[in-house]
Parts: sequence; C-alpha cells; structure tokens
Amino acid sequence: MIVVTLTKVPNSLRGDLTKWCQEIQTGVYVGNVTAKIRDELWNRIMRDIGNGQATMAYNTNNELGYTFKTTRFDRTVVDYDGIPLMMHLISADKPIKHGFSNAAKFHKAKMMAKRTDSKRAEKQQVESESKPFVSIDIETTGLNVSTDKIIAIGAVKSYGSNVENFYQLINTDQKIPTAVIKLTGLTLEKLISEGVSLENALRGFQKFISDLPLVGYNVHFDESFLTASFRNTKLASLVNNFYDLMPVVKNNNRFLDNYRLKTVLETYNIKNENFHNALADAQATCDLAEQLIKKGVFRF
Repeated sequence: MIVVTLTKVPNSLRGDLTKWCQEIQTGVYVGNVTAKIRDELWNRIMRDIGNGQATMAYNTNNELGYTFKTTRFDRTVVDYDGIPLMMHLISADKPIKHGFSNAAKFHKAKMMAKRTDSKRAEKQQVESESKPFVSIDIETTGLNVSTDKIIAIGAVKSYGSNVENFYQLINTDQKIPTAVIKLTGLTLEKLISEGVSLENALRGFQKFISDLPLVGYNVHFDESFLTASFRNTKLASLVNNFYDLMPVVKNNNRFLDNYRLKTVLETYNIKNENFHNALADAQATCDLAEQLIKKGVFRF
C-alpha cells in the first residue's frame, strides 16, 4: 500500500496518479501497487513535479512496517536505529541565493532539457520524414508459421505528404477457421473469387515496397510469415529492414493497461474502423509511425 501527498504540482501529474491511486482528499492519493510500479510512480513524480512538493509513504520490512520519502526542502528523512523519522530543518543546509533556489535550478534545467529535446526531435523528424517507408500488415489462417498461410497483405507507402496503397487477397485451398472469418470477414469463397496466387501477391508486394524500410506493430509476426512464404515460393528473399513500433510504444507509454494495437491507437487518437483488415491496419500503423516520428521517439 502507498500513500502520496502532493502540493502545487501540475494537473497532468495528478491525472497520472489517478490511473493507479484513489484521491481520497485533495492532494492525497492511496493505492495498492507492486514495488516496481511504486518506484515508477516516484520517478514520474520526480520528473513532472515542477515547483511542487511530494511525499510518499509505503510498506516495507522494518520495525514500523512502513517508510517514506519526500521532496520537501524544509524536511529530511533520517534513520534512527532502523526507524525512519521526518526531521524538521531549522534552516537550509546552504545559504539561499535569490533566483538560484533548488526549484529555480530545477525549472531552468527542465526548460533547457525541453529545448534540447525539442531540437533533437525536430532534427530526427526532418531526417525521418525525408526518408520514405512502408507500413505493413497481413492476415493469416492462424498463428503457426509452419502450417498456416497468408490470406491478405496490406501496405501503405509514406513519402512526405504522399501515400500509396497496396492491398491483395490471396487464393488458398486451406480451410479458413470460423474465428478467422469472424475477425477478418474473409471467407474461402471470397479468396477464391477475388484473390491471386501467393507467388503473384508476393511479386506485387515486393515491387511495391522496393528496398524501403518496413514498419509494423509486432512486426516479427508479419516478418516470419513473409520470410517463410518467399522461401516456399522460391522467390528472392526480402532485403528490407523491419522496424517494430511495439517496443517504441512500450518505452514511451509505460502505464497503458495493455499494448494491443486497438488500445495503442486509442491512446494516440488514431481511428481504425476496420480492425483485422490488412490495409486498414497498415494505414493505422502508418499514422502511428508518423506520430512517433514527430514526437522524436522513433527514427530509421
């Protein structure tokens, strides 16, 4: 169990805490989280506290059964024979220099870091936006790359403000599981009437993507099926570099409930009204990649 008290902190930080804790009184938050989440929350508090103050108390293995830490300048936590105590400071450890308080220094450092991050993001954005890429998605008859087959390929080529689409259904003689039909809307009859052979689909796909970088969400799944399909049809293997957006999102959004594509798209306000359609998913992945590039957290 943890108890956090906040004063004069940004509203965004209060909003973050309500994802994990209950605000039982203004500025007082109570929650029951793991030690890892507790430490992540404290790191988030230290990062976003601005000029405010925070104190956290939590369970631990000592005589009291709890301990605490604080950011307050007029108090400090001391250990007295294994018992944590909050000491009131009569005066600051160092003489106060007006305009150079810890809060002022923190604010100045934060602003400088923001400017540096902004310049870095702008540089990365220009570098990445100048380089075209292709977002991809496939639909398959199942999850086993050894026995299941690709039944649809979707791809979106992005270069500057222009985009091109590739979408191809693939004819197969393999039975389509009911669960896959419900997810994708692709029946065996539809694939037979509108699809092409796997070899022709892969040739068209390879021509469309050329040697551009390929971007996907959990792209290792797509890569494994495509690699196996090119090998089975005896076509030249792909030479493209694959980039997976899932770990990028995990590193920059550590408090999401889950990392399914639908949840991530909702977090980034990206609409996809036709999930499990290869082209629609590829378009949504393209939009996600462009947002991550603009934020400066993803580059080629």
